[in-house]
Formats: sequence, structure tokens, C-alpha cells
Amino acid sequence: MLEHSSLVTSLNFAGLGLPDTLLHALTAHKFTTPTPIQVDAIPPLLAGRDLLGIAQTGSGKTFAFALPILTHLLAEPRRPAPFQTRALILAPTRELALQIDEAIRSISAGSRIRTVVIIGGASRFRQCEAMRRGAEIVIGTPGRVRDLMNTRELSIATAERFVLDEADRMLDLGFIKDIRHIVSALPTRRQSALFSATMPGEIASLAASLLRDPVRVEIAREEATAPKIAQSVRFVTTSGKQALLAELLNEPAFKRVLVFTRTKHGANKVAERLEATGVQVDAIHGNKSQPQRERALRDFRTGRARVLVATDIAARGIDVTGVSHVINFDLPAEPESYVHRIGRTARAGAEGIAIAFCDPGERSTLRQIEKLMGEKIPVVGETPAETHQSRPQPPQNRRGGPGRWQSQRSGQRGMRSAA
Repeated sequence: MLEHSSLVTSLNFAGLGLPDTLLHALTAHKFTTPTPIQVDAIPPLLAGRDLLGIAQTGSGKTFAFALPILTHLLAEPRRPAPFQTRALILAPTRELALQIDEAIRSISAGSRIRTVVIIGGASRFRQCEAMRRGAEIVIGTPGRVRDLMNTRELSIATAERFVLDEADRMLDLGFIKDIRHIVSALPTRRQSALFSATMPGEIASLAASLLRDPVRVEIAREEATAPKIAQSVRFVTTSGKQALLAELLNEPAFKRVLVFTRTKHGANKVAERLEATGVQVDAIHGNKSQPQRERALRDFRTGRARVLVATDIAARGIDVTGVSHVINFDLPAEPESYVHRIGRTARAGAEGIAIAFCDPGERSTLRQIEKLMGEKIPVVGETPAETHQSRPQPPQNRRGGPGRWQSQRSGQRGMRSAA
């Protein structure tokens, strides 16, 4: 595996070797300066190399792989046969798949390149009908892509380009079997790219089986995590979180707020309680249908909903500018997810604020997050005594209610997996 150090000195897309049609489209949409991942990834992908890209969410990975794919398709225009595609892009969530499709359509408008989105929660019949004409690019989630492959309403046997986006999130959501099944159906002669925010052992193993002599591009975490995010943590009991959230939302500065909970049930409960107080709010998580999720994102993007409550499944699929605050109502089970959550603010060079609520049972999680980030998160308010932090929780009383310590500390609840 080769490390790639870009020799591009130009500070615009023209220096990356892209065709004039794409350069004009980028200029029309006011995309003039490539991000670091785009500068380092586009040239080797244009040269036909496989690529392993490691960069945080929000770093511009979509254009890093989309622009080379479009360049190759425009250079060799050829309509695929029915149910076939020339390029396959896999994303972990429906929102991210739709976001990728929107980005590709924005810069390929006017060309004859067709894209089809294949995701769960949407009309399977319409997706199959769209594939009857073939599609140059298919963007999809692993489960629905494999479903259509099994019924022969999608063939990837002639796919020339393959992209696996947010690979670490794919593993978190349990898609590894689907991914390996899909990869086994791809042609041996193809160009592949794998992008991931983190590089655990499983991702390294997957990359080794998927990529051939890849160029490795890694953007330092300090560049990828938005440096303009003002972070803080507030220590609060579990039962006090809802009241603290309502208090913060009374402040005018909280204009467009993204609230993260650990579970789907928790997201619904937070949203319902906020709605009861007159806050314009919606929730988005795995139990919502695709139309519901799209409507929630649309209302949040347009300002019709001031607050959006979400679980981690949506953390990498929410690309909404102007998010003033990200509030971690519950700290995530995985420290890496904290970085992805707060990355939803301070987009496109703007500034943002991230606030974390931390109850006594989440103190160890907070320390893990701080260790991952290499810095302490400033505390707002009083810090609980260390003796309280490490004090064990006794069992419940005979009636099933909280014990004495729990009553004082608001009944810590155990973690449940997010969806």
C-alpha cells in the first residue's frame, strides 16, 4: 500500500485534472477550492488506482470519489444494459445515499448520466422500474442492493467502479455480510475505493480483501474535525436532562438545534416532551419510514422544525448547513460517534456550538471521548466530586424502584444500543 502525498499546488479544482464540463459545473455551484481529501484522492483515482481514504465526516469525501467517477463516465459514454450499472456506491444510511445522489446530480446536470438510488424504506417497485433502463451510477444501502441483486433486478457484473463509503459505520450497523456478498459479485477488473473515518482492525482486513495495491490517503483528525466548534459539557442527573434542554432552547441563540439520543425510544420521548412545550421539533431514527425521514430532514433544513432529535444512525447522513448547536442529550456508546455528531455543526467554514449532557453513569464515557480527542472538554457549572463519580450503583429495592443512591442521582439507566 502506497502513501500518497499530493503534488498539486493549485488551490482550485482546475489543478486536479478534471474535464472542463465538471469544472464549469463546480464553478456554477460556487465550489472553487478543493478540500484536503479531494486534493489527495482525486489525482490517483483519475489515474485508475485503488484508494483507501481515511478522513472524518464533513471533509468532502463525496466529491473526492464522485468527480473521478463522473470524469471516467463522461470520457467513455456508454449506456448500460437493462438492470446493469457502470458504478456502484454503497452508503450506510438512506440519508447519506440520498445526499450522495443529490451531490452527483448537482454537478452532472445536463449530461446523460443516470443515477438510481436503491435504499430500504422506499418503493422497491419504483427502484426496479428505474433499473429497467440501466443506470450509469447506482447509490444504495447494502441490504436493499443485495435484495435487488438476489431477484436479478440489479446486476453489478459489469460495474467498472466501486466505492464503499463510511466503511466503519457499515460495520457498526452490521452490514459486513451484505458487503462481502456484494463484493463477490463485482467483476475482478474494476477500480475500488474505500473511505472510512476510523481504521479499526476489521476495516484494515476489509480493505486488504477489497483493494489492490491501493494509494492510502489520510487526513489528520485535526483538519477533519471542525476547529470552530465551541465544546462544553454540563453535569446533570438523568431526570434533569429534559428540563436543562428546555431551558437552553428558551435562549434565542439556539436557532437550529440537532439533539442526539442513544436510543430510538429516547429520541421519541425527547421530541414528544419538547413538542408539548410548543417547540417545533421532529425525530429521525431507524424506525421511521423513508418518507418520514425525508420530511423530517426537509422541515429541519427549511426551518419549519427548529429542533431535530436523532440517533447515531443518522449522524453521518445529516448534511444541513446552519446548525447552530449540537446537543448530546445522551453521550454515545462509542467515543468516535461523538466526533461525527458534533461535526453536524460548523459546516462549510461556519462556527458552531456543541453541548454534552453527562449524568453520573456517563463519566467514564466522557473520559474516553476526551482521550480520543486528546483534550479536555470545558465544564459549564459545577463538577461533581470524584467520590461520586466512582461510587458503584447498588441494586434496586424490593419494589423494583431505585435504591437510595439512585434516588439521589436520578436513577441511572443502563445503555441500550442505538439504531
